[in-house]
Amino acid sequence: MNTRQQSGPEAPAERRRRQLLEAADRVVLREGPGASMNAIAAEAGITKPILYRHFGDKGGLYAALAKRHTDALLRALRDALDAPADRRRRVESTLETYLLAVESRPQVYRFLMHPAESPPSSEGGFDVGVHSVPLLRRLGEELAEVIEDRIDLGPGGAQLARVWGHGIVGMMHAAGDWWLVERPCSRAELVRGLTDLLWGRLAEADDREGGPGF
Repeated sequence: MNTRQQSGPEAPAERRRRQLLEAADRVVLREGPGASMNAIAAEAGITKPILYRHFGDKGGLYAALAKRHTDALLRALRDALDAPADRRRRVESTLETYLLAVESRPQVYRFLMHPAESPPSSEGGFDVGVHSVPLLRRLGEELAEVIEDRIDLGPGGAQLARVWGHGIVGMMHAAGDWWLVERPCSRAELVRGLTDLLWGRLAEADDREGGPGF
């Protein structure tokens, strides 16, 4: 979940917001779902009311961090899908990219996907259904769009692409969540197993004519 990227000149307000999000990221890396607005404000060298002025409340800050990390993950997944390799290898690379993001920054993952683990505080915790489900839905819709653009699924292809997109994201999330806690196998073994599960229909489908290919 590397959020670094190239961009043009920033307006002062945008630069300040990015700096605050970077401070929040540092706290989340240390504390995971237990990251508090007080700790984030202290890390940024400001008072908590100033932090509230930028993000509204803890939920607003969470939403901003979720967008930041989801944007970065989606860029990485698209890069994996565009890699010069055969289709099975690109599927493996996409799964590998997701699992590596989860494994490399587990505290960020727990903050984004398990905010209900946050200990009770005067700030209130997160409702995991309110915050993490929309994040997964966004990933599912984005993947569905990629599938529809690249694979010829025949009549009803748009609907099937959404079924596949949300199904694959749900599989990656559930399997990755389980694997991160129990570590019953290597990441490579998990990638191979998930690819085998997906491969049947993916191996048979043709690329969409005029599309970028899958």
